[in-house]
Amino acid sequence: MEHKGKVLSGLDVLLAEQLDLLEGLGVGIVTNHAAVTRDLDHITDALHAAGVNIVALFGPEHGVRGDAAEGAAVEDSVDPRLGVPVYSLYGSTSMPTQEMLQGIDVMLIDIQDVGARFYTFPYTMAAAMEACGKFGVKVWVLDRPNPISGLGFEGPLLDLEYKSGVGKYPIPVRHGFTSGELATLYNTFFGVECDLHVVRMKNWSRDMWFDDTGLPWVLPSPNMPTLDTATVYTGTCFFEGTNVSEGRGLSRPFEIFGAPWIDAQGLRKEMMSYNLPGVAYREAYFSPFDWKFRKEACSGLQVYVTDRDAFKPVITGITAVSVIKRLWPDDFMFRPPSSAGRSFFDLLAGSSAVREMIQADVDPMEIEKTWQNDPVEFQERTKSVLLY
Repeated sequence: MEHKGKVLSGLDVLLAEQLDLLEGLGVGIVTNHAAVTRDLDHITDALHAAGVNIVALFGPEHGVRGDAAEGAAVEDSVDPRLGVPVYSLYGSTSMPTQEMLQGIDVMLIDIQDVGARFYTFPYTMAAAMEACGKFGVKVWVLDRPNPISGLGFEGPLLDLEYKSGVGKYPIPVRHGFTSGELATLYNTFFGVECDLHVVRMKNWSRDMWFDDTGLPWVLPSPNMPTLDTATVYTGTCFFEGTNVSEGRGLSRPFEIFGAPWIDAQGLRKEMMSYNLPGVAYREAYFSPFDWKFRKEACSGLQVYVTDRDAFKPVITGITAVSVIKRLWPDDFMFRPPSSAGRSFFDLLAGSSAVREMIQADVDPMEIEKTWQNDPVEFQERTKSVLLY
């Protein structure tokens, strides 16, 4: 396979330079379908072929093979190719038990993140790190790029009162860390405390987007099909906390949003009036084949990023939610609170403050001012974890 770029993932570096360090050790792997080499060999196949003693596999949301639906509990199983147990960390348990870790000397973690605080995979990594620290298992994180570059930090920090499966630590909505840097952050600042080794990438720099790396894109989860999706996700995912479709059930999820009662022309005109950087909008008319408004005619917008380095996804998404609420107040709704009284929008935003300001029709630019210093101060505070 021709390689257009020169970046080597942590997995590629491990295979080329560090395999001898695993000789004679029992190895567990927390991973999914996106953990492939530059030649698209899956981590389990590549390591098995290299003679590594794989004891067990551990899967995040969607499972080790990526075949489970969003939010669906995944059951334990046996890997048909390797004949080893596959433990689900997205089901009845989110953290490996001592029994699951039997025979494992080193836990490899290789999961592609997308740079969003509310993506669930980094919390699976954190839970595995915590368990391994508790039971004396070493952790090696095989690093991968932040696909939306290592320079973007945007949005409010999580208030710990709003900890959940879509946000566990006080970091911005859009973070600029790689997986290995997140692991280092957890260990250094958030008390995870495991014996951590990051197998660093080679030739990656913070200004790189995924398509600059030459690495093959494998959709990290079923509704993250392209880099375009990841680019807008930290903004349009907020629609998951509302009764507006975030585009699930379409071929371009998160890039398209809307509802049956939205006037696309009016919405586009209003969104354009904000002159947000690096973004344009197309009127979109669609009928989702699943999820919200299944087979109903909807109208809304498709987001087009015209300058991805200038684009600010979080405020773009919050502005869209705010405008729709203001223009269609009788139709728009935030999702009702859970049985525990928690608003899913609040869990995504990291507190109730953003929702409350939207409900009070506070101008989105004023909402942004309430958090604009948070990412700057956070970056300064945590710069010691940067590996590149």
